[in-house]
Amino acid sequence: MAGAIPTTLSSPRTSSVARSSALEESPTARRILIGLCLGFILLFLVTPLLAVFFEAFKKGLDVYFKAFEDSDAQAAILLTLEVAAMAVTLNTIFGLSAAWAITKFKFRGKQLLVTLIDLPFAVSPVIAGLVFILIFGSEGWLGPWCEAHDIHIVFNTPGIVLATCFVTFPFVAREIIPLMQAQGSSEEEAALTLGASGWQIFRRVTLPNIKWALLHGVILCNARAMGEFGAVSVVSGHIRGKTNTIPLHIEIVYNEYQFSAAFAIATLLTLLALVTLVAKALLERFSHQTPT
Repeated sequence: MAGAIPTTLSSPRTSSVARSSALEESPTARRILIGLCLGFILLFLVTPLLAVFFEAFKKGLDVYFKAFEDSDAQAAILLTLEVAAMAVTLNTIFGLSAAWAITKFKFRGKQLLVTLIDLPFAVSPVIAGLVFILIFGSEGWLGPWCEAHDIHIVFNTPGIVLATCFVTFPFVAREIIPLMQAQGSSEEEAALTLGASGWQIFRRVTLPNIKWALLHGVILCNARAMGEFGAVSVVSGHIRGKTNTIPLHIEIVYNEYQFSAAFAIATLLTLLALVTLVAKALLERFSHQTPT
């Protein structure tokens, strides 16, 4: 009888363990990667934040709080909050409308619309500001008509709102479009067959399904709106007490060698950013825990 050929058989469990062991990084590689990440965060995030607060409080609390007593600083803070509120509201309406149209309807130019939504990510904010100057400036396309009807866009609050809306409008739409595409339209179609109106479908079916993504987009949009500098700097005119937002006010007082005041106001913007990050983290946590 011919000799048996020896074979080596491995159980599925042994093969799985072997594959997982091959995919795992060595302890040294893990430590190096974690160390690089922590070093990057420490160098580019934590250190600048600590420097801002150190410079702000270096001359004491009296100097720190005095920076906020300046009428120009108070006007800049108020204008920033107003512009952010208007930009977020408009972009929320636009984001919902664009997401609804893209995910629920078939029409020509849908892909072009998706591409245009991403346009602010590719265009420099300074270029966006110059575009609004070209359109609404005194020598622009619509500038003479606006002046003839006593409408002031650039170097005024409406221009700042327009510039802020342009650089922030992708955030809400980009958060909810993928989710609505993944969910499909079966629930809306079921509600339609039961006699629900369009508004009832949106309020009772669509909106509850996208509420966490919508809130996430609103938070990101608000953070970007409050910190916008480039486009706003072009269209604002840098009128103190009228068209300066917080970032512009910080630049002005810093260029005037009021370093303590500049860093004091910068801490407010930093705190607003930290609050945004905390709200984003909490929202992500609740969105994973709460069933839709």
